[in-house]
Amino acid sequence: MPARPTVCPSDTPDLAAYDLLAPQLSGGKDSGVMLWAFMQDATAAGAIDRVITYHATLGPLEWPAVHVDGTRFASMSELAAAQSAACGIPSDRHVEVARPAFLLTEIAAYGRFPRIGSPYCRKYAKESIISTAWTPLVRRLRRELGRPVRMLKVMGLRADESRDRAHHPAYRNVLTNGARIVDEWLPVKDWPTAAVLEWHQDAPVPYHWTYDSFPGARDFRGTSRCSCSLCVFASKRDLLLAIARRPRLAALYAEVEHARGDSFRPDWRISDLIEQSRLPTAPDPGIVLPDDGPDMDLLQRQIRTALQQPPRKAVDLAARPASGPLCGGCAAASVAPDLPAQSC
Repeated sequence: MPARPTVCPSDTPDLAAYDLLAPQLSGGKDSGVMLWAFMQDATAAGAIDRVITYHATLGPLEWPAVHVDGTRFASMSELAAAQSAACGIPSDRHVEVARPAFLLTEIAAYGRFPRIGSPYCRKYAKESIISTAWTPLVRRLRRELGRPVRMLKVMGLRADESRDRAHHPAYRNVLTNGARIVDEWLPVKDWPTAAVLEWHQDAPVPYHWTYDSFPGARDFRGTSRCSCSLCVFASKRDLLLAIARRPRLAALYAEVEHARGDSFRPDWRISDLIEQSRLPTAPDPGIVLPDDGPDMDLLQRQIRTALQQPPRKAVDLAARPASGPLCGGCAAASVAPDLPAQSC
């Protein structure tokens, strides 16, 4: 099927041609550099008054704020808002949206974990909820303009993250109907990871603490990505770190895995990863979160309520056997093959 035409017949968009410019921020390192680069272009195009930033919060599945030695390190939601403000966007033009049911609750109800080829987590937790948040604005602008609203969805995906993202078009149309035309642009797609990390050394907003071995270490020796704490598309090292840092959250994933029978990933069961995270060769978490807040209590109640009902989909068991112990000598630094992950 041929690609649908974008608003601008070129490799990059003319920002002045759009009625709404909608950067999507996760609060991670890539969304920070993306917004900074994007706002340079928006300013040059005289289009900053059309910018509204959006953050689809994952609630307790996101990396939270922590207090260490009298210093508070911000949560992902807080950093997304701070990134927006640092780029000169008024607070009323930063929108945070959330599902009433958390993503892990949806996984428990659905009966299967997300997979390559079926990454429904992205649509449920991010794409559809942000699209819904656009609807009132689209209705108003549609009446005023007398034509479909031209919207540019701006994301921080980069080619360095995975083979899938390397082949992802930097500028494409993702939706066209009678109400809206939505194009997507990845302004930092070709930024190498080293350049992103260098930019963050003097960035106007600190990066999230989970990227470091310990909050405030500024060594980028923690998790390599920062979105869903236990993302099914993450590397093994990231998952072992996340499990050790958030044992209560990991236990809830294991509860869903055990009850539904489907494994966390085809190659790894979360229950095996929990055991591997306790080995002497596993990466040092640096910090262990109590995860004792009301959102975690609500998540636990939601999950257990969902598990009392039959799954909406028949369980698809992992194609490969449960993962074994870590190999001697390679420790936990071995990572999974490059896999697509949520924007961070």
